[in-house]
Amino acid sequence: MREPDILHLFFSPGHNYFGHHGRPPGDHPVVGTQEIECVAGRGIRGDRFFDYQPDYKGQITFFATEVLDQLWEELGIPADSREPSACRRNVFTRGWDPAAWVGREFSLQGLRFLGIEECRPCHWMNTAIHPQAEAWLQGRGGLRAKILTDGWLRVSRRG
Repeated sequence: MREPDILHLFFSPGHNYFGHHGRPPGDHPVVGTQEIECVAGRGIRGDRFFDYQPDYKGQITFFATEVLDQLWEELGIPADSREPSACRRNVFTRGWDPAAWVGREFSLQGLRFLGIEECRPCHWMNTAIHPQAEAWLQGRGGLRAKILTDGWLRVSRRG
């Protein structure tokens, strides 16, 4: 398998949507960075899900930039409003299908991960991205995974 390009990396120190049902979203920043520290069994250091629960299924999330590009085009999102961080996913790839790794181990940049399940979109996507985003993203929401080895993921290409 050819390694995918990693175009964007994000983390957020707090929950803006998770646990906010019936209330307005929070205002924690989504931080774009050139590298993230992955800690086996715990998550991304500094992220809202770091040490969230023992053996948590969403220690890291992956999203295909090709899906994001298609979402923006099909929902008519203007170029000046297209922000990958609105998806609240950690790792944005190009040339790799995260959905193919549900239930399987994989390696990126020498780190090992276990794909757990689709990172299903929630109703907050309609607020963060577009009123039809949740429905559009059904079956295309990315991948939740567990981190199996410690190390750093880095942006490998801009684009």
